[in-house]
Amino acid sequence: MRTAGKLIGGILLATLLSACGKDAWNNPHHADETGSNILYSSFSERPKHLDPVISYSSDEGRFIDQIYDPPLQYHYLKRPFQLEPATLIRMPEIVYLNQDGEVMTDDSGEPAFSDYFLDIRPGIRYQPHPAFATQTDGSPVYLFDEAAEAAPYTVLSDFAETGSRELTAEDYAYQIRRLADPTLLSPIRGLLSEYILGMNEFGALAKEARAGLKDGEWLDLRTLPFEGVEVVSDYRLRVRLKGKYPQFSYWLAFHFFAPVPWEADRFYSMPGMADRNLTLDWYPVGTGPYMMTRNDPNEVIILERNPNYREDLYPSEGDIGDSEAGLLADAGKPLPFIDKVVYRLEKESIPLWSKFLQGYYDRSGISSDSFDQAIKVGSEGIGLSDEMRERGITLERTVVPGTFYFGFNMLDPVVGDTGTAAERLKKRKLRQAIAIAYDQEEYISIFQNGRGETGMSPVPPGIFGYQQGEEGINPVAFDWVDGKPVRKSVEEARQLLAEAGYPEGRHEKTGEPLILNLDTVGAGAGATQNWLMKQFRKLGIQLNFRGTDYNRFKEKMSSGNAQMFQWGWMADYPDAENFLFLLYGPNGQVVTKGAGVNSSNYNNAEYNRLFEEMKLMENTPERMEIIRRMLDIIHEDTPWASAFHPHGYTLNNAWVYNSKPHGISKALLKYLRIDPQQRLDMQDQWNTPVTWPLLVVLFILIGFATPGYIAYRRRLQQRIRPDGGH
Repeated sequence: MRTAGKLIGGILLATLLSACGKDAWNNPHHADETGSNILYSSFSERPKHLDPVISYSSDEGRFIDQIYDPPLQYHYLKRPFQLEPATLIRMPEIVYLNQDGEVMTDDSGEPAFSDYFLDIRPGIRYQPHPAFATQTDGSPVYLFDEAAEAAPYTVLSDFAETGSRELTAEDYAYQIRRLADPTLLSPIRGLLSEYILGMNEFGALAKEARAGLKDGEWLDLRTLPFEGVEVVSDYRLRVRLKGKYPQFSYWLAFHFFAPVPWEADRFYSMPGMADRNLTLDWYPVGTGPYMMTRNDPNEVIILERNPNYREDLYPSEGDIGDSEAGLLADAGKPLPFIDKVVYRLEKESIPLWSKFLQGYYDRSGISSDSFDQAIKVGSEGIGLSDEMRERGITLERTVVPGTFYFGFNMLDPVVGDTGTAAERLKKRKLRQAIAIAYDQEEYISIFQNGRGETGMSPVPPGIFGYQQGEEGINPVAFDWVDGKPVRKSVEEARQLLAEAGYPEGRHEKTGEPLILNLDTVGAGAGATQNWLMKQFRKLGIQLNFRGTDYNRFKEKMSSGNAQMFQWGWMADYPDAENFLFLLYGPNGQVVTKGAGVNSSNYNNAEYNRLFEEMKLMENTPERMEIIRRMLDIIHEDTPWASAFHPHGYTLNNAWVYNSKPHGISKALLKYLRIDPQQRLDMQDQWNTPVTWPLLVVLFILIGFATPGYIAYRRRLQQRIRPDGGH
């Protein structure tokens, strides 16, 4: 009975503590963080690359773009997208030169070279890092000759000594050298080598120099000459381009051009460091607003305020409506606002959503599972559900500057652009028939919850070259009816299929059914596969799925062995060239052995000619007319069956301020502000412990225990008779 009494007492104590305790039982964060100026977010997969020379993924950019400072940045509030200085004191000075290297004083003729002069703001300093730690004589504290010397260090925080230094022009030059180094496999090296003078030659020198080094020996890239890169002074850098390349300014706002100090390169190149993931690909080193203090991809990634961050102020002007939306309330205040950002690993969407609703995550996307709970679709359009409004949650909606598409391999003998003129015409009609039958609008409705719009061309909304209205439709697949595009009928698609030589989906001569292959990564979701098969069954075509792992899929794409596929592209910079090059012949996957972005291997001579004429033009009516002609060509040729431009939906809890989606830049954390006390109050309100079940259990236990306890007490109080009786 003493055990029963202890159990009842324990339950009673827990009940009382739950009523009095301040921290909720279900809080997933550390108790000592309560009320702190911390933003809580999540990630679902480990970021593969954090080295700015390699990283080319949005999931990676959300981390490193808070750490690195390229020369330029995008204005946070202004639309259309507008570049502005980040670490520079002014926008780059551009000087055009003739073939003799003389400055061109007028606009006559095309320049042979373009010089970009970058003037860096003095006084900018790097985050504290052991790579900068020095002895009193200036020599590095950490300089290992053997791997055994690195053995005591398993994470970056094991290095007790740190240091810092000022950002100089040499650091930007060093990163451009790293971009040119073929050993580092930068994904943009091939593109930039077409423009940056001497980039290929520097790459050859670097390769030759590495061949003469011992295993693990560091190569100081500063020792190799680079014709197109000159450090004019500590704060001035010159980059010389071949010809004219207006898009280069956009690249200067990308982390590919963020500064990397040679000390960090040497530090991480020491023997034994890579064995412990002590690399630039795991622990970035930057001058940005945040620094990575913990990288444990199995649990948490933490960014903390860089104590050495430069003077940076919240913008004082924005777009129409920004002031009314409260986006200018912090105008002129120093950045960043948040002290720490904690990203926790969340592999499943449902627990993530639950924690957001409990107030433990500050912001959230909307998965298909939670869409109906978060969003209400009515006669007035799409908006927040009543439950979300009652919680003070706000919704951000934006058209993401990206394009996802269903493509044909134009080298394929069945669906491609191969054979005689007559054969090519038939294959074009086959592609056009599929383009009509592929109901992109239905796909968006079912699988995207309506979050997207059918793409009439590769160019998404918000980018110069995007066509609206009747002139913007794809006339192969759509008609313009009553002021809107209407997909052509399946009967028209079947007629095209018959003209292609496959009446009712069978070969006109052999009667064999037409079987087409869709190459995918993995087995794929059953619902999506069923929907895709349904699209092809409209025409009597059988669809076969060929699933494989990602590496094998990439091999098939680069060798031209895929037949049909699904892929996508997100804008590197806001220019039509960055999307229309997806169908430029010389960018073909097979031609470039997998390095190109033209996954369809589309190669139309007139389209290529127009692209080359258009790509370096300013955004003028003349450029728009060329883009229209290019779109007419790809509409007719149909290298893609369909495409869509996604819409981004983000939810913010009421204590998150200054949030405005951008679409291009990922360097947005520094602008966000939170109210920790407001969050704490709401967490208490939303997570009040429900104690009545415990009380019910308590009373039930008391009810069961009371009779036994009474009997037990009676027995204790009875006296034992002398004769042994009771």
